[in-house]
Amino acid sequence: MKIAPSVLTADFSNLKHELQSIETADYLHLDIMDGHFVPNISFGPAIAKTISQSTHLPLDIHLMVTDPIRWVQPFAQSNPVFMTIHVESSDVEKTLKLIHEHKIKAGISLKPKTEIEAIIPYLDQVGLVLVMTVEPGFGGQGFMDSMLVKVERLVQIRKQKNLDFQIEVDGGINLETIKRCKESGVDIAVAGSYLFNMSDRKKGIESLK
Repeated sequence: MKIAPSVLTADFSNLKHELQSIETADYLHLDIMDGHFVPNISFGPAIAKTISQSTHLPLDIHLMVTDPIRWVQPFAQSNPVFMTIHVESSDVEKTLKLIHEHKIKAGISLKPKTEIEAIIPYLDQVGLVLVMTVEPGFGGQGFMDSMLVKVERLVQIRKQKNLDFQIEVDGGINLETIKRCKESGVDIAVAGSYLFNMSDRKKGIESLK
């Protein structure tokens, strides 16, 4: 299991130390929120670029925004490995194409209430599928076990169609829920509050792995 700590729950007043404390992770997950697609606002391209210059971890950028095509180029400056957009956002096809043009692996995500059928047309265009296991936009929520049905379906589709996207989950990850994720076929788990509330985050990352 690969672990991607969500920097959203880090202490931004001591960001360098926070990033060092999770350096044994596999990716660094950046939640970008516009105050429209989700109620909260997080941070913009300048902060993302600063973060990218302060860590060796490959970035996993999650655009929780209504109009993602506007934000691909600015966030591409951070050189992420993945840039994920929501199927519920606008211009999905065009945005995925633009992400590819920037030599970034595109990802597609869906909210808990969105059926898996919504993303099936895009699965051959992405390197990552992000299944939200909480409602996006807020930290500290409880894990929604029912979302693992989507994960299991994605595993089946990936095998049937001979696709190679990775499956990621985000929300409510801890030592118990990650076991169920692994059993369902998850490849990458985003962990926020659980890790950043720990004093020894490297030990926490190792336990999750």
